[in-house]
Amino acid sequence: MANADMYLPRKMEALLKEAVQYFSVLSVTGPRQSGKSTLLKHLFPEYPQYSMKDLHVRTFAEQDPVAFLNQHPEGMFIDEVQKVPVLLDYIQGIVDNHPEKRFLLTGSSNLELIKGLTESLPGRAGVYELLPMSLEEAGNTEKNTNQQLFDGLYPAICAGKNVAHLFYPSYVKTYLEKDVRDLLKIRDQMQFLKFMKLCAARIGSLFNATEIGAEVGVDGKTINHWLSVLQASYLITLLPPYYENISKRLVKTPKLYFNDPGLACYLLDIESPRQLEYDKMRGAIFENMIVMECLKHRTNRGKEGNVFFYRDSNQNEVDILIKEEGQLYAIEVKSAMTYMPSFDDTLRKLPEWIKTPIAHRAVVYTGDFENVTRDVALLNYKHLPWLWK
Repeated sequence: MANADMYLPRKMEALLKEAVQYFSVLSVTGPRQSGKSTLLKHLFPEYPQYSMKDLHVRTFAEQDPVAFLNQHPEGMFIDEVQKVPVLLDYIQGIVDNHPEKRFLLTGSSNLELIKGLTESLPGRAGVYELLPMSLEEAGNTEKNTNQQLFDGLYPAICAGKNVAHLFYPSYVKTYLEKDVRDLLKIRDQMQFLKFMKLCAARIGSLFNATEIGAEVGVDGKTINHWLSVLQASYLITLLPPYYENISKRLVKTPKLYFNDPGLACYLLDIESPRQLEYDKMRGAIFENMIVMECLKHRTNRGKEGNVFFYRDSNQNEVDILIKEEGQLYAIEVKSAMTYMPSFDDTLRKLPEWIKTPIAHRAVVYTGDFENVTRDVALLNYKHLPWLWK
């Protein structure tokens, strides 16, 4: 077990240190327990911290926001600021008059926080998204693939402060009782949990609201609304299809992925790493992890997602396309340990289907044999960062 007091460095550190020089307000959003507060406390210990989860602090902030925000001449760090959205209006006035002040904000609800920031602090706030850890950040190179998928990449597990079989049941329970209640005002939590489990069963598939609604017992409109809440609370990502010409016959429906493979395993009732050896969802969960690694590569540098998949009307498909500086990085994901030449097929044909320049093509799999000198690189998934270094 890792040292429970150990801080695991995050790739976003350099970005935030630079941003605080230019923005009066620095906001870090992301799912619960992704390490937002830990990161800001580590980088900026000089700012007093206040959490809006504390009832007494929240009451003070709500009743006298001006007095609350002016407690410290240098500014402050406010955790879960979306719980008292009126603070954002007052922060605007303060930083307009005192641009040297800094307000560090965190929030686990994208829907509420981003709306408040865009309305109250346009141009004054640097807004960044912190997802669970990347494989590179976690540094757990000794873990086998099944253990890594089962554990997931939340900081508490990566740092040895908790274990997956205890962490995820509590995480989902807290989410249902707090976030779902606050954002949806939903009474039937079991119905929403069923919806989450059905989403997990469709990882890597095109999202069909009507189909899921029929199984849950609600209409497609309700499913789409529930889906937006999962997105707003950073539990899922919808991966858009890539297309250069909107008139071309390409799939326009996004694919669904969870932001953490360990959470997906829990929702799929996978109870141990050993179960993953024969579970039919193993390949989809592995693909899920690699998709999120690509997304974290972008968000940790403050970049827009720009991660896509390709599928056309002839069922030609490439798992992942990352667009950077006008070029594409194309990735085919395989959960197998044994390389097969057929893994390369779609990547080799990709230049026939799209015109955008392709910087790299790679097959990412779980085997140990690697070859980066080929036109289609072969990489073990733990070495995925080679693609963009």
